[in-house]
Amino acid sequence: MEGGKEKIFEIRRLEVSDKSKGFIELLQQLSVCDSISDDEFKERFEELSVNGENHMIYVIEDEEKKKIIATACLFIEKKFIRNCGKVGHIEDVVVDSNARGLKLGQKIVEFLSDKARSMGCYKVILDCGEQNVGFYEKCGFQQKGIEMAMYFN
Repeated sequence: MEGGKEKIFEIRRLEVSDKSKGFIELLQQLSVCDSISDDEFKERFEELSVNGENHMIYVIEDEEKKKIIATACLFIEKKFIRNCGKVGHIEDVVVDSNARGLKLGQKIVEFLSDKARSMGCYKVILDCGEQNVGFYEKCGFQQKGIEMAMYFN
């Protein structure tokens, strides 16, 4: 709260200009994410934009500071099972270390879950580390199954 007014943080789609607002540096708080040029960013942004509503990256910007302080991705997997059903996948959820405690992570995860439901998904899933299980349980998720991965160097 500043000046007695609570800040309102809006969720919106990623824009090309968000690179200059610290988007890549925010992702670096989550995982390996090398610095990329403006051209590389724009090229990847345009590649993803072709997918329309099937691959959406959302951000929360601190408009006073002109800085991206939270992000998450939702992509929609179209299936043959469940009568050609759809599954929402939530990925790359991160809140800036200086903005934690404002419930922005919960806000963006709930937003993406609602978005997946509104797009006709029969479920929404995500992978997380053990240290984040409690957070996702607060968001309405439950542990199910075992994650398997194969990384390529």
